[in-house]
Amino acid sequence: MDNEKITDPLTNNDSNVLSTLKDHFLIAMPTLTDPYFKHSVVYICEHDEQGAMGFIINFPVKLTLQELLDHVDSVKNHPEPPLLNPVFLGGPLELKRGFILHSPVADNSQSTQLNDQLMISNSNAILETLGTENEPEKYIVTLGYASWSSGQLEEEMNANRWLTMESQNDIIFNTPVEQRWNEALQRLGINPEQLSSDIGHA
Repeated sequence: MDNEKITDPLTNNDSNVLSTLKDHFLIAMPTLTDPYFKHSVVYICEHDEQGAMGFIINFPVKLTLQELLDHVDSVKNHPEPPLLNPVFLGGPLELKRGFILHSPVADNSQSTQLNDQLMISNSNAILETLGTENEPEKYIVTLGYASWSSGQLEEEMNANRWLTMESQNDIIFNTPVEQRWNEALQRLGINPEQLSSDIGHA
C-alpha cells in the first residue's frame, strides 16, 4: 500500500456532468457474465466524463486481514487475537494495491470522504490501526479496484448490464457477504429469483 493519501485517477475538472453514479451501487444483472463481475455489487467512488472507479464489495478472497498485515513489511501491527475477517477482491486492476473502505475516524488526514459515514484510504497508517482501539468502527479491506473509461459504463448501462441505487453503508458493513447482491436487489423492490435479463433500469 501507499503511505500517502489516496489520489483518485478520475478528476472532475469543473465540467458540467449531467448525471453521476458517484456514491451509488452498481448491481450486476444476470446478463453480466464476466467472472470478475457476475452477481457483483460495486460501490462507485468516482464517476464523471472521464470514466468511473469503484470497488466490488461482495467477493471475499482466501486471505484474512491478519495474513495481509503479515505480508506488508511496513506494517508492524500483529493484533491478538488475529483478525480473521476476509479481504475482498475490489476489482481486476492493480491487485497488489490495497484500499480500506471505512467509517469516519478521529484523524481523517489519511482518508478521502465519500459520504457522511464512509471514507476510503490506501494508507498504511489506517492499516496499522486495525485490531487496536483506534481502528475505524466499521471497515472492509479490498485488493484491486474496478474502472471504466470515458463512456464505457454508460454503454454497459444501455446494454442492460447493471442496475443502480444510491449506496447504503449498512450493506457494505452489516449485510452478510453472501446476501449483499440479493439484499441490494430487494431494496430496489426486485425479487432476485424473478429477475430476468429484460428488466430495464430500476
